[in-house]
Parts: sequence; structure tokens; C-alpha cells
Amino acid sequence: MDFTWTPEQNELRERARKVAEGGVERYGRWNDCWMNGYSKEFSKELAAEAFIGMSWPKEFGGGGRPAIDRLIVAEEMIKVGAPIAATWFADRQMGPALIQYGTQEQVDRYLPEMLAGDVTWCIGMSEPNAGSDLASLSTKAERDGKHFVINGQKIWTSFGAEANYCYLICRTSTDGPPHAGISEVIVPMDTPGITIRKIDDMTTNEHFCEVWYDNVRVPVGNMVGAEGAAFKQTMRQLEHERGGIDRLMSNYALYKIAVERADTSSRVVRQRIAKLETDYRLGRILVAREVLKQAPAGFSAATKCFCTEHEQRVAEFVAETLGADATLWNDVTAGLMYGPAYSIMGGTANVMRNILGERVLGLPKEPSVR
Repeated sequence: MDFTWTPEQNELRERARKVAEGGVERYGRWNDCWMNGYSKEFSKELAAEAFIGMSWPKEFGGGGRPAIDRLIVAEEMIKVGAPIAATWFADRQMGPALIQYGTQEQVDRYLPEMLAGDVTWCIGMSEPNAGSDLASLSTKAERDGKHFVINGQKIWTSFGAEANYCYLICRTSTDGPPHAGISEVIVPMDTPGITIRKIDDMTTNEHFCEVWYDNVRVPVGNMVGAEGAAFKQTMRQLEHERGGIDRLMSNYALYKIAVERADTSSRVVRQRIAKLETDYRLGRILVAREVLKQAPAGFSAATKCFCTEHEQRVAEFVAETLGADATLWNDVTAGLMYGPAYSIMGGTANVMRNILGERVLGLPKEPSVR
């Protein structure tokens, strides 16, 4: 197998690196996670470079480029801690979801402003009593003429306070099994009846939000895909979320700081770095398989699990390398504090292992009792 990049891909990587480094210089660096680097100004610059919607089909306004090109650009952005969060959800999930399931009216309405870097989207998925168990969500959208009336509560809604739109996962029916009756609805975040409270985490970041919906009315035409049959749609967008390069490179900028400080005269330290470098390469191959559609269905759970646990090992290495300096509060310390989140957000490691066991390996859900 040939792992070399083409001259065009190397040129793209160089350009992406320059844009990313320029973004860090002008708008700041985030060592902990791409999710914390929010800049609408940088999003406009990404749009001007055609770095948003790169792999979307040209007939939908996208670049029509191979998905591997997006991986190259995203990796360079995240490696240096560039602030890409303002348009990340739209580029990674919402745009592809609308292309696959949306109506022509929705495509015409929402995709152009995504591509222009003008809007931020959030995803209304987790609830206080329905975190990893999506099928148990209770936020309801009930028909009232030409509108849905939405009532419920969401939590861990990243950028809920900044977003223009929420891609809301809600329940439109209670008939049938738990995974039935789930629908996806686009909700403008300035709609009356929405209350948003930011959640400050221990790193001082506040992108997480708690969102309440109190008789929020949105047109029926805002539903994406088939009513009551969106569970598979949501699982599809989670495939986009779990198998991406962002699950591997979140704290790479922090890693580079530690490598520069590490005592490489020690064989133990050199072996530690070699192991981490090897895992970066393995993780990149796993992500590339997802991007190239060479991985089995559902395997993104394994990719996500390996990559995010690697990120936690990176955080441990950084803390051990910096020693007492790691306790001084700065962007490095904030990055270390974010470490436990990697294997939680997007689905916990235990849930990923269950998915891998049941859906990929075909293992029984419960051991037989004799």
C-alpha cells in the first residue's frame, strides 16, 4: 500500500498550514480541543479559501473534492490549535445531513450561508436523562397545524449561546420501540421560548450550554427527512462525528510543547515519545479508512475509542514532562484539564465498545445464563 501524498495534496497541506498559522497569530491558539477555538472572523477566511464544504458535491455549492482533502486541511488546522469551531458542525455534519436528507428548499436556504462561513450551528442531542442513550430522549415536538410545538430540555449543547440554528433531535411520537418516533428539526435559536444557560467547565471554557424549549414554534417544513424515522439519520451523522481527524489531533499542539521540553537523553522518554508517535500514525490510518469508506459499517466507534484514549495518553505525557510547571494556570494547564473529556464527548468509550461488540463483531448483548 502506498502511503505517500500526491504533489497536489502536499501543496494543499502547505497552504492549509499557512492559513492555520495565520489564524492562530490573529485570533489565538487552543491547545486543548478544536471545540474551544471560536472565531467568526476566521470562519470567513476559511470560506474565502474554499475550506468549508470542500467535499460536498459541486451541485450543492461544495468543492467536490475528495474527502481525504478535507482530512488534510482539518488536520493542519487542529495541529496548531486554529480557531475553527464556529463552522465546524455545519461543515462536518449539518451540511452533509441536509444534502442527504433535506428538501430542496432547505438546501437552498441553509447551505449557501454555511459555505460562506456566516452561520454557526449547534446540535440538540443529549438530555439530562438521555446522554449516550439517544433512544430515551423526551424532548417533544407536537404538530399544531403548520407548526411543531417543541417542549423539553437539552444539555451539553456546544455553542448553544452563539449558534444561529440548532439541529434538534426530538420525539414526535411515543408509539413503538424507543428508537422509533424520533425526528430531526431545524430550530432558529432566536425563536421565542428558547432559554439558554452557559455551563462553565473546569477549564474555564463555556461552550457547553443547557437549553430549554418552552412552547417553541417552528414550521413543519423545518423537519429534515422522514418524520419519526430519524434515528438512522442521527446515527449516520454520528458516523461523521466519531471517525474524524478531530478525534485524534485535539491536543497535538500541547504534545509538541512537551516534546520540545522532554529529556530525550533518557531511553525511557524516547520510547514513550516513539509509542505516542506510532499511535498518531495508527490513528491517522484509522481515520483515513473512515474517510475513504474502507472501514466496516459502525467501525467509527473503534476509531473514536482508540483516538480519544490516545489523546488522554498524550495529556498524561505532557503533565509528566512539564512536572510542576503543569500546575501553573495557563493555556497548557487548561489543555491538560480538558483531557478527561476526550473519551466522553461524542459517546463514551464504554458505549463505543458496546457498539463495536454488538454491531461490528456481532457479539450477544447479554451473556447467556445457565
